[in-house]
Amino acid sequence: MMDLIIIPLNGLPAGKTPFSWHVGKEFFEAFGNTEILDADLAVRADVEKSGSYLGVDLYLTGTLTVACDRCLEDLGMPVDETVLLSIKFGEEPADGDAQAAEGERETVYLPADGSDIDLSQVVYDYACLALPMQRVHPDGACNPAAARYLSQGEVEDREELTDSPFSALKGLFDKENN
Repeated sequence: MMDLIIIPLNGLPAGKTPFSWHVGKEFFEAFGNTEILDADLAVRADVEKSGSYLGVDLYLTGTLTVACDRCLEDLGMPVDETVLLSIKFGEEPADGDAQAAEGERETVYLPADGSDIDLSQVVYDYACLALPMQRVHPDGACNPAAARYLSQGEVEDREELTDSPFSALKGLFDKENN
């Protein structure tokens, strides 16, 4: 995979330094993701360096296109995520106590000799997490042909229930209890 979202640490000045990238469909394809059909995300990182502290405020805004769960047509889902990271150098501690001290920031550990921060995986993960579990058009916005087919299927299902030989058994246990 091509490393797209990299922050060089060598020569990074003290204070805040902004970085920005554009993430498209190819980015998600490189991760093997087939659910995201298209992408138009702006990624901005504000990197703050102060002594040994290194913080990254990451902002993802834009749209991810996925298939609607109802009609399978393209559906643009808005993304507006903020990810706060604290970068530490060295081995990750075995216990979770160090992470609790950071508060609202997620701690990312880099090798002690790390010269770059690759945020590609972080951007990918948070963009995917920004998508809701159920991805459907608002009511009435689905493909009309698919909506007709789906509503016709509901009517057929109800008819099958009344024509079923098992429909006579419906409520059988309710009658015994009376």
